[in-house]
Amino acid sequence: MKLKKAVACAAVTCAVLSVAATPASAAEPGGTISFRQRLQPIDGLGLAAAFQRATILRGDRGLSPESTQAVLDLLFDREKGAGASIVRTGIGSSTDEIYDHMKTIAPADPGGPDATPTYEWDGDDGAQVWFIKEAQKYGVKRVFADAWSAPGYMKTNGVDIQGGELCGVPGTACASGDWRQAYADYLVQYLRFYRQEGIKITDIGFTNEPDWTASYASMRFTPEQATDFVKVLGPTLRRSGLGTELVCCDSFGWHHQAPYTASIEADPVARRYVSTHTGHMYASRPDTPLPTDKPTWMTEWNPTGNTWNEAWDDGSGWAGITIAESIHQSFAEAQASAYVYWVGMSLGATRAFIQLPNSGDGYRVSKRLWAFAAYSRFIRPGAVRTEAQAVDPSVKVTAFRNRDGSMVVELLNTGAASVATAFRTDTKVQRAKTYLTDEAHSLEQTSNVYTRGGTRTLPVDLPPRSLTTLVLR
Repeated sequence: MKLKKAVACAAVTCAVLSVAATPASAAEPGGTISFRQRLQPIDGLGLAAAFQRATILRGDRGLSPESTQAVLDLLFDREKGAGASIVRTGIGSSTDEIYDHMKTIAPADPGGPDATPTYEWDGDDGAQVWFIKEAQKYGVKRVFADAWSAPGYMKTNGVDIQGGELCGVPGTACASGDWRQAYADYLVQYLRFYRQEGIKITDIGFTNEPDWTASYASMRFTPEQATDFVKVLGPTLRRSGLGTELVCCDSFGWHHQAPYTASIEADPVARRYVSTHTGHMYASRPDTPLPTDKPTWMTEWNPTGNTWNEAWDDGSGWAGITIAESIHQSFAEAQASAYVYWVGMSLGATRAFIQLPNSGDGYRVSKRLWAFAAYSRFIRPGAVRTEAQAVDPSVKVTAFRNRDGSMVVELLNTGAASVATAFRTDTKVQRAKTYLTDEAHSLEQTSNVYTRGGTRTLPVDLPPRSLTTLVLR
């Protein structure tokens, strides 16, 4: 019955794509969408589960199997949840595995960089092996493993925390010697352990926020030092035959990443080995492309704060609409090919998507998850961003075309007033599903419309401070 009713509205003259009742005749021309004009490729949208977060989700502190499954569905299921398509994990450097630590696979100093290390592998890696295998059940193929630090004995400061540099890179002089090749071998061995578990790590990074000294696992590189190490790790990866791609350098700000990218791109050897350039958006936002023609990823961010927040738009800067704005900016302004959030789930006063209890059962879901889901569920790996322009400056629009031919339009109304508008496209649309995310809706489908003969006009009614997702065929 619904199908027949929708087909009867053949020319899309009764606001069939609208989420509200405003007639399309009242809509002002709002912009254009050119699905045939290809921009950057999209590798996916994902989330992190490092530093023992996966152990909590698995149930190590009392979370029930039912809650574990429900949270996994929220993160990865394309019908019930976000459909995340990238998982970012952490390569450990600590000698223990308490919460917020990740254990190294080589805890004991072998006596020097040329000595044979003793590797220890428990097949679990802080439940990250389990978490990746669970994600793979939902179809996740992209796994990005990142190292926050080398083991302390490989560094200038002798510990895996508080910065320090990798012994052997330019500008260091360590009595223990040059540990660059040993660290490269260490990272490759980590990949082999995962392959032993039936998991292919598709992407690997050797540094996280190399320009930030943290009280937790951290290690510093200058752009020149990072470029130097790429020329050690790159060939080592190639010789391994594992097929894992090298990424760099996860600076703590997008603009701060630019010198790392520029240094690598300027070196004819190093640039051959880095497949993807990665940056965070804590210190500077992704409002311009990085200086490379290779794919770029925004690989870590969440809003700063000290409160668990479940709101869509409360002015706190922690709410769901803030995440939608950051995703839009990463794709539209930085021309990034992926967006990876920190983190999927965590404890206490967290800005994660989902709050887990310190012990016992239960979980809570924030609107941040649904902001992310509005993009990640529908914009799939292998998609391409296409040209889209909005007349109204309060309407932020991005458009994508998936490999299966489906088209996705994301319309973020940042204004305080509703907007009745219409977009012209260069591709006929036969079918449109509309989803709404705002304070009262969490990626709720509001229409499912077929049009006989197709249309090139998309009328939409955008509630104030809302995210509207159109899925078109």
